[in-house]
Amino acid sequence: MSWLGLAGKCVVVTGGSGGIGRACLAAFHREGARVVALDRGVGVAQAVASALDPGGETALGLDCDISDREAVAEVAATVAARFGGADVVVNNAGILRPAPLERVSEADWGAMLRVNLTGSLWVAQAFAQQMASRGGGAVVQIASISASQPQPMSGAYSVSKAAVAMMVRQMAYEWGPRGIRANTVSPGLVLTPMSDAFYADPEVKRAREAMVPAGRIGTPEDMADAALFLASDRARYITGQEIVVDGGLSQSLMGLVPRPGYEPSREQRQG
Repeated sequence: MSWLGLAGKCVVVTGGSGGIGRACLAAFHREGARVVALDRGVGVAQAVASALDPGGETALGLDCDISDREAVAEVAATVAARFGGADVVVNNAGILRPAPLERVSEADWGAMLRVNLTGSLWVAQAFAQQMASRGGGAVVQIASISASQPQPMSGAYSVSKAAVAMMVRQMAYEWGPRGIRANTVSPGLVLTPMSDAFYADPEVKRAREAMVPAGRIGTPEDMADAALFLASDRARYITGQEIVVDGGLSQSLMGLVPRPGYEPSREQRQG
């Protein structure tokens, strides 16, 4: 038996065609889980699923706009018919539209809250019913370091991620008696298709790496490993928690503050 206890489980991942979504689907599938990729765009999610299992026996891709509650209900019914229901949901889908709070448009504000927050709720609600009927399950919400660290030019995004982190704590409290755990993974700097443009300039990449105590930018696989753990039997008594997966970036704030006489030497910085 796998140490993680995920073999045979049904795992639904939203935003399945993105960097973190793909990594989560691949990681759960390697552990023997049956996986369902949800994403917008005809055939997009199915292409991801087919890459994992061309025969479609253990991987399914479904077109779904999670901000549409009826569409979410339809895919939940499909998952129930195909795999008997979900045991794990990884809420990864999200959008970012940059703007400071003072200039964010009503349309952008509404879109980010509708997808990042409300859509995550619709998905969790729909599949929590299935989990409860199957004896319990786990919700893993992908949030962001921006949930606790204000991010310039991304005011609405930060607000939406802070909101989903609190929503997960509420789920843990309300749904715990039904056997459902809920936890959050908050990535720091991660190299994904969405962030590729930030790293096109080698100098920017080096500057970002220098800010991270671990010395490198995170990968989608780093986030998937955290999601695997929180969804697994090894985390059976963990709920309502947030794991920040950022290589120590969020612990480096005081290192940005000038402190004459306390600066580390070049040798210390380089290890």
